[in-house]
Amino acid sequence: MKSVPLTAYSRTLTRRGGVKKLRHDGRSPRIPAVIYGAKTKPQNLEVDQKAIQDLIHHAASENLLVDLTVEKDANPKRLALVQEVQHHSLTGKMLHIDFHEISETEKVTVMVPVEAVGEATGVKNGGGVLEHVLFKVKVRCLPKDLPEQITVDVSHLEIGHAVHIGEIKPPAGVEVLGDKHISVLSVAAPITEAQEAEAAAAAATTGEVEMIKEKKEDGEGAPAEKEKEKEKAPAAEKAAGKPEEKKPAEKKK
Repeated sequence: MKSVPLTAYSRTLTRRGGVKKLRHDGRSPRIPAVIYGAKTKPQNLEVDQKAIQDLIHHAASENLLVDLTVEKDANPKRLALVQEVQHHSLTGKMLHIDFHEISETEKVTVMVPVEAVGEATGVKNGGGVLEHVLFKVKVRCLPKDLPEQITVDVSHLEIGHAVHIGEIKPPAGVEVLGDKHISVLSVAAPITEAQEAEAAAAAATTGEVEMIKEKKEDGEGAPAEKEKEKEKAPAAEKAAGKPEEKKPAEKKK
């Protein structure tokens, strides 16, 4: 993977109010960030909002390798991976970026997206459904060999067949990690009308059972509540100052 240049700046505003001001600066809004690595202490940074947005927007995958230039810093040149990008849950705007500093000579372990190529025989001729069991796989390699994605040819797959981790052919210098017997892509048999009807009937039956159970529980609980109210009534009347009814005295014979 080819690295792309990005300029960063040391961040002095670390409190919540300062970070908020940083994001809403009308002149040149920036996004707070942090860089950390195995051999370096975490350092607070900030990057230009438009610059990082453009890089991520044009990247082919989530894995982005950057040549980070930190202005006015003792260690201005850093090679880093974009480890995580935090977004606002409603607006989608970037809130924070994590950079993982790495070395050109040391292998890294990252998750890489899996992309299926070709049309499976089982889908084309048998009406099957191509299923992504794993959307990402873990790989290990040098930063320069890091692929943006792993492509898997599925054109040979029949219904009921799958491509496993051990069958993936990665690019040169890349090692795919994980249990070799785990399926990554597979072709499932098409669902028949009878199976669809059976599933719908099962769902309807489950709903009816739950409704009956709920009504039964409500009915069983009502008498108990009424008894409790009866027990509480005399005590409440006494507290309110209402005179208790006296029983007539029995006549002596």
